[in-house]
Amino acid sequence: MTRANSSEKLKRIVVTGLFSALIFVFTAYIHVPTGSGYTHAGDGLIYLSACILPMPYAVASGIIGGALADGLSGYPIWIPATVIIKALTAMFFSNKSDKIVTKRNLLAIIPSFIICVAGYSLYEGFVITKGLSASGIIAAFTQTPAYFVQIAASTVLYVAAGTALDKAGFKSRFK
Repeated sequence: MTRANSSEKLKRIVVTGLFSALIFVFTAYIHVPTGSGYTHAGDGLIYLSACILPMPYAVASGIIGGALADGLSGYPIWIPATVIIKALTAMFFSNKSDKIVTKRNLLAIIPSFIICVAGYSLYEGFVITKGLSASGIIAAFTQTPAYFVQIAASTVLYVAAGTALDKAGFKSRFK
């Protein structure tokens, strides 16, 4: 490995750690309790990391930040779902453009929302209620309005931060 490659890898690891910490803070400390969990804007930082970092690093930041938030804020039962859902969330976005906020990345919010609602609701309906019941799954899907708020707040954070970074030419300096 050359010195340049080593330096690039170190930079990616450091930025992954930074995004993991930001995701943790915006999830664990800046949230509103709802039903069986909480609503937060941390997903917006997952979107942002996935638009900046290569996929494996973006996935790692989403998993680390989200799982730490669940575990350290009193909701460790959600960690298995969070690991899968946040990894999938990051995979919808792309860092291939010179810009962070692109049409493709804005459209990625839609499948991200679907994965969030379906993933957490099914997890709650099957795992947390300890069995397969229609009433458990229906009850879990009643959290959907809270997920709308979560994705809306995350989208605002992503667009605001991404637009500011785009105006500053962040991606051209980061690469």
